Amino acid sequence: MTLEETAMTFTELTADLETPGPDWRRTAVVYQIYPRSFADSNGDGIGDLPGITHRLPALAELGIDAIWLSPFYKSPQADAGYDVADYRDVDPVFGTLADFDAMLERAHGLGLKVIVDLVPNHSSDEHEWFQAALAAAPGSPERDRYMFRDGRGENGELPPNNWESCFRGPAWTRTTNADGTPGQWYLHLFDTKQPDWNWENPEVRAEFLDVLRFWLDRGVDGFRVDVAHSLIKAPGLPDQEPAEQAAQDAETDGFFLSGPMWDQDRVHEVYRGWRALLDTYSPDRILCAEAWVPSLDRLARYVRDDEMHQAFNFGYLESEWDAAHLRATIDKSVAANEEVGAPTTWVLSNHDVVRHVSRLGLPAGPRPNGIRAGDVQPDHELGLRRARAATLLMLSLPGSAYMYQGEELGLPDHTALDDDLRQDPTWWRSQYTEAGRDGCRVPLPWEADEPGLGFGPGGATWLPQPDSYATLARDRQDEVEGSTLEMYRTALAFRRAFALAVGTIEWIETAPGVLQFVNGELTIVANTGNQAVPMPEGELLMSSVELADPTTLPADTTVWLLTEVFNESQS
Repeated sequence: MTLEETAMTFTELTADLETPGPDWRRTAVVYQIYPRSFADSNGDGIGDLPGITHRLPALAELGIDAIWLSPFYKSPQADAGYDVADYRDVDPVFGTLADFDAMLERAHGLGLKVIVDLVPNHSSDEHEWFQAALAAAPGSPERDRYMFRDGRGENGELPPNNWESCFRGPAWTRTTNADGTPGQWYLHLFDTKQPDWNWENPEVRAEFLDVLRFWLDRGVDGFRVDVAHSLIKAPGLPDQEPAEQAAQDAETDGFFLSGPMWDQDRVHEVYRGWRALLDTYSPDRILCAEAWVPSLDRLARYVRDDEMHQAFNFGYLESEWDAAHLRATIDKSVAANEEVGAPTTWVLSNHDVVRHVSRLGLPAGPRPNGIRAGDVQPDHELGLRRARAATLLMLSLPGSAYMYQGEELGLPDHTALDDDLRQDPTWWRSQYTEAGRDGCRVPLPWEADEPGLGFGPGGATWLPQPDSYATLARDRQDEVEGSTLEMYRTALAFRRAFALAVGTIEWIETAPGVLQFVNGELTIVANTGNQAVPMPEGELLMSSVELADPTTLPADTTVWLLTEVFNESQS
């Protein structure tokens, strides 16, 4: 019997013992879909909503609870849709509102919740309100919706302050008046085509409440909130201190953690208002924060009982593959969230970071912002082994977990992408020194022998797929014992059957380099060291690799063991 069959058998045997489950917002496994790279229905090489609808059954049988869609709104696509021109419509490259409705209906029919991305820090410069602001005079109501300021210097030739963009370069761009003379400056913490909203303006706050209502009334189950820590800026927009600037320059991913533009206390009043709105809807709806903040205690503020339900644990994502570091991060995360009565939300990969298969195959050190052909290349075999072990560790932890599309296939980044094909604005704003995020956004491989690996009809893909994707295609792993896909299926089935998401962690002291804890009826052991150690007692339920010797736990391996207490209770 395969591990998948064992998991399904156990689920069937315990089905009559199940009681109504806990709040899904505290336990869900959420699968991130990056729409342009998930599945293409019309052959233009770009994924779309009908493509997602077609492939949804594959996600339902994987065993996830919900999907989160990166932006699909109307946009000039300067930053892959995170530059929104119309928050209430679908970009034609992805389909129509009718296509969205069909996708939503299909997902709900398969038992999947649907979370959509919301981008409240900035809009596109093609948004009608920004175009009205450019046409209006300084000090006008139209300009007050955004962050327009006069420049410094004798003739306003210097930016209003010294802030820098997350995508490198200045965070201010100067406008040109109708008569051709230089005008005011506008703030953009990201690309020049992504002007920041002014969240001190009541009209902006009312507009976003209306956007929330639009999608909630349409039936979505909630929102992932992009750069949730950035909406409110410090009064007066003061300069960033030199020490803060140096820290920002050292951040490899471009997201700065503290300073006058990040994590201001008053941002929480915005989310209390949003939460009050969501609480009027039934069934339960969710808010999840993307907040890169300086400490886990600061992160927990976003999930207080009157604010969001989840916040991505980026401290965990950035942890080294090291037992002591991982244990410290897990303990601090759980403790900080328990203080506010919230679960922890675990994550290993997403559309903004190097996939963990590649990241864990690199020498220890700062996380790179993309990998180019001339850079140190990941050890794929080592990276995949560690990634599988890290995944089993993550899925055994209490709380919610997020997966990024393709990680269930063990996909690496495309680390040899032709520089001429890069589309991430980080690439050119960094003066071609940082590869950016394109490597983790390559279209998925579905069928190894089809053109474009089955991504869509005709074989076109908006970014080329690396050669390694053929052997990792979904059809090459489906029902193949030991494949990464089957490991995910089995782990998700066991996670649900053993209620790991609502359990607690009880640490067991063990050898250096090894993590061992009990969660409910399972003992979880992860060997992050480079030497094998004796296998603890217990009946092996599953392992991240095939074990040649059941008495030994190899390096870079995680196992789930049944405890004797559980076995006796079933006898």
